[in-house]
Amino acid sequence: MPLDPARLRDAAVELAREAGAILRQGFGRAHHPEHKGRIDLVTEYDRRAEKLLLERIRTRFPGHAVLAEESGAHAVPGSTVRWIIDPLDGTTNFAHNYPFFGVSIAAELEGRLVAGAVFDPVREEMFSAAEGQGATLDGGPLRVSDVERLEDALLVTGFPYDVREHPELILPHFHAFLVRAQGVRRDGSAALNLCYLACGRFDGFWERHLSPWDMAGGVVIVREAGGTVTNYTGGPWRLEGRQILASNGRLHEEMKSVIASVATSGVP
Repeated sequence: MPLDPARLRDAAVELAREAGAILRQGFGRAHHPEHKGRIDLVTEYDRRAEKLLLERIRTRFPGHAVLAEESGAHAVPGSTVRWIIDPLDGTTNFAHNYPFFGVSIAAELEGRLVAGAVFDPVREEMFSAAEGQGATLDGGPLRVSDVERLEDALLVTGFPYDVREHPELILPHFHAFLVRAQGVRRDGSAALNLCYLACGRFDGFWERHLSPWDMAGGVVIVREAGGTVTNYTGGPWRLEGRQILASNGRLHEEMKSVIASVATSGVP
């Protein structure tokens, strides 16, 4: 039977839930994370969850390619499906026993993102979506908020791993939104941030220097919940583009204008 977006979504949900069980088992225990960079961590649970996901995909879908955070690209010549997986989005939170992290899984079909699932194993919330079929939280429909003014909006962002080296590229945007929005949050999981936007808990999100696995699952969910996803200038969002501006749609032009105002001061 050919794979369609709905079947890929259902598979992503199963995979995310199974990997999430590993994270839930490890949460709250003492960890000895390794450093991939000065503030970029990896734990044994990142690796255990990714190992499980790779094994399940190879067994169930041996002809599919995979892009994974810890082990990189697993190419399969001629494959029309590629899975994009982040076994633990929010590793720093997890390592510090801060309960905001999740598993993110997306599926590309012929180069197009068509399905996604993001699972929060602490709250046991499963966000998922399939192209053309809407987004859900635990099976119930999701919709972005109807907030229309930035001054009434709750926004969220993240800081990249090079923030210590280049704070001048990050903090001007943070300040510009902080003084215009009702509130700004920063809580360390882009995948969950996008899902919270999709269900109306947040109204807008921006971040730079992200990797494909940070964004892919959440982007499908935001789009299917009625949100808008672009790059910082309002152009098409690209998986390899390293930056994202997402909103409920109603705030998008105003958020673009804020970013543009920062750019005119010399920050790209």
